[in-house]
Amino acid sequence: MRRTDSPRPAPTSAPQYRVTPLVRAAAALGACTLLLTAGAASSAAHRDSDSESVAPVLTRAGLDPALVEGRGADVAFLEQEAENSTTDGTVISSRQAYDLAAEASGRSAVQLEPGQFVEFTLPAETNAITVRYSVPDAPEGGGITSRLNVRVDGGHLQKMDLTSEYSWLYNQYQFTNDPNAQLLHPEWWTVECDGPLGAEGCDRESREITTPFRPMHFYDEQRMLLRRTYEAGSVVRLEVPKNATADLTTIDLLDTELVAPPHVEARGVNVLHFGADPRGKKDSAPAMDAAIARAKSHGRPVYVPPGHYRVDRHILVDDVTIVGAGNWYTSFEGSEVELDEPTEDGSVHTGVGFYGRWAEDGGSSNVHLSGFAIRGDVRERIDTDQVNGIGGAFSDSSFEDLYIQHTKVGLWLDGPMDGVTIRDNIIVDQIADGMNFHLGVTNSEASNNFFRNTGDDAMAMWSDAGGDLDDPGPQNEGNTFRKNTVQTPTLANGIAIYGGKDITVERNLVADPLREGSALHAGARFGATAFDGTIAFTDNTTVRGGVEDLNWQFGLGSLWIYALDQSIDADIQVTGDHYLDSAYNAILLITDWEHKDANVIEGVSFRDVRVDGTGTSVVSARVRGSASFENVDARNVGWAGVNNCGEFGFPAAGSEFSLEDLGGNDGATITPWGDGPANWLGRYTPNVISCNDRPEVVPPPAPSAW
Repeated sequence: MRRTDSPRPAPTSAPQYRVTPLVRAAAALGACTLLLTAGAASSAAHRDSDSESVAPVLTRAGLDPALVEGRGADVAFLEQEAENSTTDGTVISSRQAYDLAAEASGRSAVQLEPGQFVEFTLPAETNAITVRYSVPDAPEGGGITSRLNVRVDGGHLQKMDLTSEYSWLYNQYQFTNDPNAQLLHPEWWTVECDGPLGAEGCDRESREITTPFRPMHFYDEQRMLLRRTYEAGSVVRLEVPKNATADLTTIDLLDTELVAPPHVEARGVNVLHFGADPRGKKDSAPAMDAAIARAKSHGRPVYVPPGHYRVDRHILVDDVTIVGAGNWYTSFEGSEVELDEPTEDGSVHTGVGFYGRWAEDGGSSNVHLSGFAIRGDVRERIDTDQVNGIGGAFSDSSFEDLYIQHTKVGLWLDGPMDGVTIRDNIIVDQIADGMNFHLGVTNSEASNNFFRNTGDDAMAMWSDAGGDLDDPGPQNEGNTFRKNTVQTPTLANGIAIYGGKDITVERNLVADPLREGSALHAGARFGATAFDGTIAFTDNTTVRGGVEDLNWQFGLGSLWIYALDQSIDADIQVTGDHYLDSAYNAILLITDWEHKDANVIEGVSFRDVRVDGTGTSVVSARVRGSASFENVDARNVGWAGVNNCGEFGFPAAGSEFSLEDLGGNDGATITPWGDGPANWLGRYTPNVISCNDRPEVVPPPAPSAW
C-alpha cells in the first residue's frame, strides 16, 4: 500500500506529554539499545551443553496455543520462540519501534555472540527447520553474510549462511538501503524535526538527522532440510561459530516440520523435457513458456520436478495449471534485472514472478498455481516496479501451497477480476505488502495463509476509486479473509480493508504490528470507494497490537477504524473478536484533525468481544459518530474504559461521539480516579467526555485463559 497521507498530532486537551527516543544510532551495526525485561530474561533456560534438554514450549504468534484455538492458519510447522529455549546467549525484549527486539515475534529474541548457542527440543518428528534471524548490516549498507552451525543431538554438522542482504531499511518512505543517508524528503513534515513533542535525531534548523535514521526490517528467515528425520525429544542446536562474520546473531524462533516426499504429477507436461535446468545454471524461462504452450494445447497441467530453476522475468500465465513437487522441493529463483528503459507502468526492474494479463488486455482466467516456491531478489522498495511474486489480473483462479519470499509483494492482484482463491500459502520477508486485492476484486477469498515480516500491510483489500470518489471505478465486493495468520508486519497493518462492499474478515490471528498501523484496520483512505453493505470482523484474535503511532505520537487500537477521505456509515459489525495485550487501546475510532468537522463514523456495533490487557483504554474515540456495545468484557485496562474526545469540541451536552450500552459489558476498570464499576462502559454513556489526549501507559500483564 502506498502511504500518501501523513497524519499529524491533533491539538491537545489536558495532554500528558511523553517524549520517547525514536532513533537508536547504533542500530545499523546490530547494537541497538534494547529494553531487557526481567520476565523475558528469566524465560530462557541456561545450561551447559552436556546437561539434560528442556521440554519444548510451543507457541502460536508468541502465545499459548490454547488462547488462539480455532483462529489463524492451520500450518504444517510447529513454532518455538528462542526466548523460551535453552541458551547461553542474552534475551532481548522491546516494544519500541526501530529496536531490533521489537520486530521479533512476541517482541523478544535471543542474541548470540560468536561461540554461543540456543537449543530447541523437537516436539514431534522433524526433517526440516526454518530459522528466523537477524545479523547486522554492513557499515555502508548492503548487508553481510555470516555462518550459523546446525546440529541435531550432537551429530552431523550442517551449515547455514545467514544474510542481511534482504533486510535493514532506513529513512523515510520509500526507504533506502543506505544507513548514512540524510532525509530522503527534507521537505516532508517529519515528527523528529517538526513534531510538537520534541524528539531525538534531528537538528530542527538545518534538518540534519542523526544516522542511521529510522532503521527497520531487521529480520529474514531461512529453511533447511535436515539430513534425516529426527524423533521427538531430539535437540536442535544453533551455534554461532567463533570465527563468524557477525559480532551478534539474533535468533527469533525456530519452526520445525515433517515435510512429505516430493509430489509427482504423473500426467503433467514435464518442464525438463523442454530444457528447464533444475540446477539453476541457465535461464529456465523459455522452457517454462514452451511447456505452458504444450500443456494448454493438450489440456494437461505443467509439472515442475524438484530443483532450483532460474527465472529472471515474468512468466505469463493464462488458462493453465502449474504444479510443483512441493514448495520445499521446487523453487523459482531469479535476480532483479534493471530494464534498459522504464515500461509504461513505470517499472524500472523486472524479476521472477508469475503474471496474468492486465485487466485492460482482458485479464487471465482458469490459472491454478501450486506446490512451489518463488524467491525473488528485491532489496529496495520502488512502488512502480512490477517485481511481485504473482501479479496481474485473474478470474476463476487459485494459488495454493506456495512459498513466496524476497519479492516486493507476494500477490498483488489488479482487477477487475472475480472468483480468486488464495489458500495454504506461506508469504514472508516482503519489502511491501504480503497480498493485496486491488481495484474491483469480487467474490474472492484468501484463507489459511501464513504471513511474516512484511514491509507494509500483510493482507489488504484496496477498493481503489481510481482518483474520483464521486465517480469511482468498480469496487471490491463480496470478498473474505478467513483463518489467516499474520506476524510482525514492520509497517502498516496486519489486515487492512480500504473501502468496498460486503467484506468479511473472520477467524484470523494477527500479532505484533510495529509502526503506523494496527492489527485490524478499516480505513476510508488512499482514495478508496466508500464502505457499503456489511463489513464484518468476526472471531479474530489480535495480540500486542494497538501500538503508538509515531507521527501522531499517541496510541492506535488493535482495531483501528479511520475516516480520513470520507465518512464511514456502512454496517460495520465486530463480533467475537479477542484483543489481547494491546500496547495502547483495544479499539480506536478516529478521523484526521483537518477533517474532524466533516467526517463521521456511525453505527459500528461491537458484540461478544473480549479485551484482555490494554496500556490505556478499551475504546478511544476521536471523531463524531456512534457505536454500540453488547457483551464486551474487559480486564487489565491501564487507564480508563473509554477515552472519548469526540471532535474535540467539548460541548456542554457531551461528546460528539455517543456510546450505546446494550448490556453485558463486564469488567472493572483501572482509571485515574480509582477502580471503576463492574460495567466498564456504563459511566461513559451515552456521551460523557473523558478526554485525555495522551494518557499514561500502564503495561498490562500477559494474556491468560478467560
